[in-house]
Amino acid sequence: MNTKLVSSIGDVARSRLVIVGVDALLMDIAKLLADTQISLVVVCGPDGAMAGVITKTNIVRLIGGCCGNACRTRAADVMTQEVTSCHPTDCLPDVLSMMQQRGFVHIPVVDENYTPVGVINARDALRALMAEEEYEGTLLRDYVMGIGYH
Repeated sequence: MNTKLVSSIGDVARSRLVIVGVDALLMDIAKLLADTQISLVVVCGPDGAMAGVITKTNIVRLIGGCCGNACRTRAADVMTQEVTSCHPTDCLPDVLSMMQQRGFVHIPVVDENYTPVGVINARDALRALMAEEEYEGTLLRDYVMGIGYH
């Protein structure tokens, strides 16, 4: 069984993390999402703890119906507040399985204070797990062939 932890892809998760405050304007969040390869921003309260998330899909739905001052909507007014997240110490296969069951492509990684430390993308998690399986397969083949361990 693969016991690779979420923390093993911490660098990639940190590179995907975009944080906005609860008072950030929807138009500014839309610009952030348009300028990056990221599909999710984490909304944090004044204490730095995660308060919710906003996805590109949320933005498209809201901007599509935007008229006049409606585009001045704040993050706190539209964010998803009940967020599924994971911790760096969680097993990556378990997190990936949960993401697949719930249809998530991205999931925030939070510390013990619920402060965001990264965002996992399902593709990154799959790559990490496949790389580990390939390495273990190579070790086993070399051992059986009498080459020894690397």
